[in-house]
Amino acid sequence: MSNKPATTTSVTEQGPIDHSIELGHGNSPAAWTCVAIMLIGTVVGCIAFVMGESATILFWIGVGIIGLGLIAGLAMKAAGYGVGGSKLKNTGH
Repeated sequence: MSNKPATTTSVTEQGPIDHSIELGHGNSPAAWTCVAIMLIGTVVGCIAFVMGESATILFWIGVGIIGLGLIAGLAMKAAGYGVGGSKLKNTGH
């Protein structure tokens, strides 16, 4: 066993952490739409999973809905509805 401490990198080697920077956390119409559609797909997939082998197609439909949610979120982000997007900037009107 080694006598070295468990952590080899410290915060001081990388510099101090600036907690004043706003991260955004994806709080945008694109993110909310993406998550809402993916949640519907997850519910469909879970219901199909509980139903058993007879609902295999329904399970894959749920997986497809999850994929559509990702595509919808990316499309909305590209259209300017993501964090810091052009459609969300306050123009003073």
